[in-house]
Amino acid sequence: MSHQRIHLGKQGEDIAAEYLRSKGFQIEARNYRQKSGEIDIICRDGDTLVFVEVKTRKGSEFGHPTESVTSRKQQQISRTALLYLSTNNLHDEAVRFDVIGVICSQASPDITHIVGAFEST
Repeated sequence: MSHQRIHLGKQGEDIAAEYLRSKGFQIEARNYRQKSGEIDIICRDGDTLVFVEVKTRKGSEFGHPTESVTSRKQQQISRTALLYLSTNNLHDEAVRFDVIGVICSQASPDITHIVGAFEST
């Protein structure tokens, strides 16, 4: 992956984390990695533990960034979330999977937050 894409992805994750904080979410972890994959942001929305996938693009000419979260990516996130829950003994937690799309083509980024974007597989 090019340095430009890595920088854009980190910028999008920073924007998404700040957006979530502004909405009252409490960030618990960022870039949680396991062999099964990575979860960009893990946070709390009240009593619900939320696993957030962030997709960032410079524009929407290739579709909206949220459209790039495929069923394969959803499975990867689900497996990694189960490991997080198991490792932290959080088996009885209410959980949700959100997707945030960030378009960084303007002076201020365009943020789309899909709450409950998919179910665990």
